[in-house]
Amino acid sequence: MPGWLPRAMVLALGLYACFRLGSWAFDQLIGLLINVLIAFFLALAIEPAVSRMSARGMRRGFATFLVFLGVLIAGAGFVVLLSSMLAGQIVDMVEDFPKYLDSVINWVNQTFRTELSRVEVQDSLLHSDWLQRYVQNSATGVLDVSTTVLGGLFRLLTIFLFSFYFAADGPRLRRALCSVLPPSRQAEVLRAWEIAVAKTGGYLYSRGLMALISGVAHYVLLLALGVPYAPALAVWVGLVSQFIPTIGTYLAGALPMLIAFTVDPWYALWVLGFVVVYQQFENYVLQPKLTSKTVDIHPAVAFGSVIAGTALMGAVGALIAIPAVATLQAFLGAYVKRYDVTDDPRVHGRHQWRRGEPMSVRLRRIWRAPEADSEGGQGEGDRREGGRGEGGQGEGDGPQDPRPRP
Repeated sequence: MPGWLPRAMVLALGLYACFRLGSWAFDQLIGLLINVLIAFFLALAIEPAVSRMSARGMRRGFATFLVFLGVLIAGAGFVVLLSSMLAGQIVDMVEDFPKYLDSVINWVNQTFRTELSRVEVQDSLLHSDWLQRYVQNSATGVLDVSTTVLGGLFRLLTIFLFSFYFAADGPRLRRALCSVLPPSRQAEVLRAWEIAVAKTGGYLYSRGLMALISGVAHYVLLLALGVPYAPALAVWVGLVSQFIPTIGTYLAGALPMLIAFTVDPWYALWVLGFVVVYQQFENYVLQPKLTSKTVDIHPAVAFGSVIAGTALMGAVGALIAIPAVATLQAFLGAYVKRYDVTDDPRVHGRHQWRRGEPMSVRLRRIWRAPEADSEGGQGEGDRREGGRGEGGQGEGDGPQDPRPRP
């Protein structure tokens, strides 16, 4: 056995063990890495406000604290307002539930010629097996729900702590990163950081603007229908539909429909129709224009980046995909050499027509062009064959020269 073979086998086993250990560590730390990534983009989003306050003489840590305090106060106020609205509406729905049930039972009796009563329906529901199983499963799942809520709170606290450190110690973090790079690379890193701050801020600005437009549009509809708590519902629709990807639209539209149903069931259908129509308008008209203006990427690229981010990282990937792709595109654009485009009508999607030609002549020429090409090809082939035949006959009539021609 060669002397190098045992060493090669030991090296291969060591590399495989390191690979398995790294894969296991990555699987265990994927949640923490995602939290750090979210915190980094959140710190980039509040970087302009913190830098502006720091430039006026305020300490950077205190400025970061004030920005986070404002965000927390706004979020807590929105949650409290929404919770009070939901509590009142739930109480009203529970009190009016017998009236709704009576109306449904009367409609069923009149339509299907039955003799149902509310007491019988309630007794059958209360003593049904599926309701008892549901209550038992809910009782056993209380611990799981509590664990999920506590885990969500801990994750939120982790994100806020990391984003606070990233924003407060941004200059120190940049200096530490640049200290391990040569001077030529330091300028590129600082430029990439600046682009990331600008693109993330532009993305949040566009989302906030779309949330404002959506909230105003839904507020006008709810106010016209006479739905209670129209301002709070409009704020709910605007924020949830824009800042919760993929399912945010459905969550945002479900609550106004439920509140409108308590006023009039037909109002819920009106709200549903408006939500569907406005969503199409936002997807195909409003969002591509605003996203391409503020984040400076093509609408198709923005849509594809959201799909790719969702496939890779779920909701988090969909939320940070557009600013990440915009940053990468802007950073790589400086290293792509571009040339002047020739002044050709085909570049602009126009064809060069002959002036003075009627439309019928143009269409006839376009229609007959393939036929002319095929006939021309055949005629040219015939001419070539004919030329060869005539040349052959001519050579056959006269004496043939055995010497090869040059």
